[in-house]
Amino acid sequence: MSNATDTFTGCLRDLGVAGSVVEFEAELPTAAAAAERLGCELGAIANSLIFTADDEPLLIIASGAHRVDTKHVARLLGVRKIRRATPEFVLEVTGQPVGGVGPVGHPRPIRTVVDRMLAGFPEVWAGAGAKHAMFPTSFDELVRITDGLAAEVEKA
Repeated sequence: MSNATDTFTGCLRDLGVAGSVVEFEAELPTAAAAAERLGCELGAIANSLIFTADDEPLLIIASGAHRVDTKHVARLLGVRKIRRATPEFVLEVTGQPVGGVGPVGHPRPIRTVVDRMLAGFPEVWAGAGAKHAMFPTSFDELVRITDGLAAEVEKA
């Protein structure tokens, strides 16, 4: 294991997560690539996406089958504007690179929204702090370990 995944694995253990980090030989650049490699549905991929909400970091854990409706989520959270964060901001607030951001393991807690669509899958796969690593979890566990708000992130 790499140093990044060792650190992430320790974080998962501290949070009482049962799943183990799985490292792949190549990066998984998209949710579709991850789903194909894992043999699961696209919707079971939990993308950890960093945004700014009124200039504060916001983590939205979205199903790979969803596009985040930032106007909808802004109304839900009572913020003026949500914007996609720059790669530099993502690295600064998470300590993890774009494409490998996990739901936890950040230097400080980040306000989090977890896509309710993930509840439809008994097992979901989330990033593990590196572009080539993921771990199995569940919707309920993601809500617990992130202290996240379960919500619809894509307006119907």
